[in-house]
Amino acid sequence: MSGNLITQTRLLNLQRALRCHATAKRTGQRCRCAATKGWRVCYVHGARGGAPRGSAHPNYRHGGRTTETIEMRRELAQLLRSTSELCSEI
Repeated sequence: MSGNLITQTRLLNLQRALRCHATAKRTGQRCRCAATKGWRVCYVHGARGGAPRGSAHPNYRHGGRTTETIEMRRELAQLLRSTSELCSEI
């Protein structure tokens, strides 16, 4: 009896869940799967997917293209631009 109640409760929760926002290329219709909690799409369409970031990634080589390095380059470029502008004013 209680197993049947648990099954019904799970089914109700699944029916109430938000639906995946991905659409099919061919038909243009939305996916009917339940979206993963905290995401707008289901597992099939990319929720919680992807490889780990940084040195934990299998293809990590030297760190030259990591988010931190790119941000540091941007800050350095901004500093150089402001220094160049300051020097041109003198």
